[in-house]
Amino acid sequence: MSTIYDVAKLAQVSPATVSRVFNGTSVSAQKVEAVRAAAKQLKFTPNRTARSLRRQSSEVIGLVIPDIENPYFTEMARGVEDVASEAGYSVVLCNSDSVLEKEATYLGIAIAEHMSGVIIATASDESSLDTILATGRPVVAVDRDTGYEIDSVVMANRAAGASATQDLIDAGYERIAYIGGPQEIDTAAERADGWRDARTKAGRRADDDLMRFATFRVDGGRAAMEELLALPEPPDAVVAGNNLIGVGAIQVLTEHGLTPPRVGVAVIGSLPFTTLSPTAVTVVRLPARHMGVTAARMLLERISGDTQPARTVVLRNELQAASATR
Repeated sequence: MSTIYDVAKLAQVSPATVSRVFNGTSVSAQKVEAVRAAAKQLKFTPNRTARSLRRQSSEVIGLVIPDIENPYFTEMARGVEDVASEAGYSVVLCNSDSVLEKEATYLGIAIAEHMSGVIIATASDESSLDTILATGRPVVAVDRDTGYEIDSVVMANRAAGASATQDLIDAGYERIAYIGGPQEIDTAAERADGWRDARTKAGRRADDDLMRFATFRVDGGRAAMEELLALPEPPDAVVAGNNLIGVGAIQVLTEHGLTPPRVGVAVIGSLPFTTLSPTAVTVVRLPARHMGVTAARMLLERISGDTQPARTVVLRNELQAASATR
């Protein structure tokens, strides 16, 4: 099924121009002709219901994220803004702090302010999108599964957990721990499954006493790492379930004189700040900006009338192995 981007490419105009043509906004006759010819050739027909809703909406989309201080989400937001701006849309950034009440408030504002659509990384597995979906406005989920039949863009989380763990196994570490975010969030659980997969593949028991679920923040990584070091037989390596957990874990290890690679560290997500040499830590890079770009394009397609079944895009990660050795 052709999309607004296909029409724009063939007509050699921007997606925003295609949208304006089909919504009756003033556009030069030459561009109108080019767009309509391209649409006819591609058999592209805007959805009438979506067009009606579009005329009642502002050229604004909402982006709801759980932690504005996490560079992962700000990088993703940049990708959303780049695509939205090119298409003539503004982006309103909303920080839920992983609090359901705040998230619900922002979704209510999106409705009240007639935003054209919303991109959301939900606060928890209890997040409700019922109200906004009932308005007919398109919603695209990012980073996390919502349980709703909507478009989503996620990372290959299980593969990321397995890749990070396997690298530490290959480096010769034995007692490899895992620190993840809240267990009820599928991102944390799937990365933990990857940790188990790699240990099982290597013929090692996935000791649950080496697993901790905390917050996705620095303090979560710190608290969990302190607990792990207090074990009768502490780990000799750790997989951090996200970038900020990794920062917290490294801070605690450094304070205990266990700076990597003395204790191995693999972080899922690029470290935003650290005093360590980047070669001391394994990093599984996540394409956060590409996630934002992809989600924004999917949302704009829906706003323009795309009615194809819900799609899930899974983005692959890239391993950057530590080069320092014990």
